[in-house]
Amino acid sequence: MKTPADQLETLIDKLERECKSLKHEALKSMWFMRGSLSYDEAMTLSYEDRKIISDIVKDNLEVTKKSGRDFF
Repeated sequence: MKTPADQLETLIDKLERECKSLKHEALKSMWFMRGSLSYDEAMTLSYEDRKIISDIVKDNLEVTKKSGRDFF
């Protein structure tokens, strides 16, 4: 059985992973939007907004791959 300290450590580890994932998604969105989205704006996006942007990026990457055009 986990002690309260072990449970707290597990929770902290989970939150740290979620924080890193959020930062990664925000920075990736900024890169793909070529700076039209600031870090502060990216960090205030909702989960749904981040998901939509991510889906748009994936769609555009697929179109680019199929068309053979460069993607910067």
